[in-house]
Amino acid sequence: MVSLVVLDMAGTTVQDGGLVERAFTAAIGEQGVHPGDPAYDAMLAHVRATMGESKISVFRHLLGGDEAAARAGNAAFERAYAGLVDEGHCAPIEGAAEVIGALRAAGIKVALTTGFSRDTADRILAALGWKDIADLTLVPSEAGRGRPFPDLVLAAVLRLDIEDVRTVATAGDTTYDVLCGLRAGAGIAAGVLTGAHDEAALRAAGATHVLASVRDLPAAIGL
Repeated sequence: MVSLVVLDMAGTTVQDGGLVERAFTAAIGEQGVHPGDPAYDAMLAHVRATMGESKISVFRHLLGGDEAAARAGNAAFERAYAGLVDEGHCAPIEGAAEVIGALRAAGIKVALTTGFSRDTADRILAALGWKDIADLTLVPSEAGRGRPFPDLVLAAVLRLDIEDVRTVATAGDTTYDVLCGLRAGAGIAAGVLTGAHDEAALRAAGATHVLASVRDLPAAIGL
């Protein structure tokens, strides 16, 4: 019996449409690295490989551990992404809102999690009219560490008073979402194919299920 479902946002319940890469390109440009530069392709490859990770952690890696540069890069990324959201480049994955509603109607609690900052997460939720769609929303700074660490899932378990982590199901579009769920002890750690990573990558990470979309999650948990 599933008591809590922890869902990723961008790529899982919210369409990404390349927004992360566009915001990254703008942010790293402020650090003097542009498309066509020798370092750009390697940086973009790392961003793609680590989709789902806390963005400040990504910039720390990309900028060689220079904390001031990493924070500046992350701030520029968040500004760029928020600007794209404010311009209307934000839409739900088809059926995601209905799935969340069905889960909650069945007595299952729902938490939405993301690697973005609270400000960016709130902008996305406001743009979609999702302020009250879930029982809880969490960002890395509110949980401890971002993915692939288990903190986001475990924080949701604690805040929503879940008795057994084995009754938790997680779903996300990246290998880091899968690892986060598995490391937290979730009974189901599903990957979805609407975002960053393909079936082979999700299965290699240990996904218990690989679903075409979050729309398939209720059936996967027996709802």
